[in-house]
Amino acid sequence: MHKVFVLSLLAATLGAQQAVEVVSVVARPVERTVELPGEFLPYLSVAVHAKVTGFVERVEVDRGSVVRKDQLLATLEAPELRAQVLEAESQVRAAEARRAEVQAKLVAAQSTYERLKAASSTPGAVAANELIVAGKAVDAAQAQVRAEEASARASASAVQSLREMENYLRVTAPFAGVITERDVHPGALVGPAGQHSGALFQLEQNTRLRLVVAVPEVEVSGIVAGARVPFLVPAWPGETFQGVIARAAHSLDPKTRSMAVELDVTNPQGRLAPGMYPTVKWPVRELRAALLVPPSSVVTTTERTFVIRVKDGRIEWVDVAKGPPAGDLLEVFGPLRAGDAIVRRASDELRQGSRVTVRQAAPPKAS
Repeated sequence: MHKVFVLSLLAATLGAQQAVEVVSVVARPVERTVELPGEFLPYLSVAVHAKVTGFVERVEVDRGSVVRKDQLLATLEAPELRAQVLEAESQVRAAEARRAEVQAKLVAAQSTYERLKAASSTPGAVAANELIVAGKAVDAAQAQVRAEEASARASASAVQSLREMENYLRVTAPFAGVITERDVHPGALVGPAGQHSGALFQLEQNTRLRLVVAVPEVEVSGIVAGARVPFLVPAWPGETFQGVIARAAHSLDPKTRSMAVELDVTNPQGRLAPGMYPTVKWPVRELRAALLVPPSSVVTTTERTFVIRVKDGRIEWVDVAKGPPAGDLLEVFGPLRAGDAIVRRASDELRQGSRVTVRQAAPPKAS
């Protein structure tokens, strides 16, 4: 009788099944962000050079000066250029005098020709050769007038060109911005042929900035023109800024396999500056639905990472790879499908192939 009782107890123990709490695998699109380094560049930047050779007479600005478009930055003086202008103006006056002289000769030649032509109507009053000579004199006078008019125009054009070069003695700002570098002082010989042939100033427009981000190839699907993207700057900890996606290179750098993308950033107060390196919260938009499970459903051992699926009342280990978190859930990659029942609190103590009873847990939450 005692033996029968022991056998009955053993059979009851073997027949008992462990109860587990299961949840369903969730499949839905997930939007997440990755942190990418960026760099601020000025929206406009130019090295200001002197267009003509001359000595610096005055410097009107310095590093940090905020300037308007066409504002005077420096004044040059070039005595040789002024002398060239005076000489050219003298040549214009001389050409005008010569033109007036030949014009008078033309009028006289035409008058003589007309008198001879009128007299030639009376037979024998004027020799035919005299009328021909008078006509040739008119033609020659007209040619001289045309030549002197061309000379006068050329002289006037030379004066105009030299006066325009005189305007270049005033170095002005091509656009509104900030002088970030000044490399010139009064008395310096500047210009293409001067001792100081480099830039006089560096001018940058910083009220609007370009934020350049190298986006990896796998993340370029997040490039949507006009989208607002947040970023952080070490100079202003705890504060989030935003830029607007404006331009993309549409070509990958073969060395880094990344695409240069520019964001326009307004900077009216000048809190941001070119050369800063912000951290950009780049949006990642996946085209496929992500498989999401609770983090407690993933078991990691020294040999494998897996979730425990319950199928037909039996335990089944399914190998997966971990992805990024999505709210309270974790993205996984593996041979799972939406709706699969997996153990909510998994453990390697639940052996492969063992039978269990299941209890449905509350649906998981996703971001």
